Amino acid sequence: MLANVALALEYEAICRRTEHMAAADLSSADVEIFLTAVVAMAEPVESHFMWRPQLRDPDDELVLEAAVNGRAAVIVTFNQRDFGQTPNRFGIDVVTPAEAIGRIRS
Repeated sequence: MLANVALALEYEAICRRTEHMAAADLSSADVEIFLTAVVAMAEPVESHFMWRPQLRDPDDELVLEAAVNGRAAVIVTFNQRDFGQTPNRFGIDVVTPAEAIGRIRS
């Protein structure tokens, strides 16, 4: 997993939303533990180039930018539609989590 500072901050903001914490039945302390673990596992990416705007959703730009700068082969997301074919121009596939697990298993 790759992340730059902007993407890590975006993940934090989303995870701390009241509605997301309620849906996951997590406390603030639980979210802090989760975020700490995610950041610890992520490979840090320095963004040398900004590729915005490329996508329909500005929030997805952070994901694409980290993937391009980190030379990712794949973006794993439930939100394939908003990425369209743009990542392919950078040699990046966009797959669902189920497809990613299938690739790992094969």
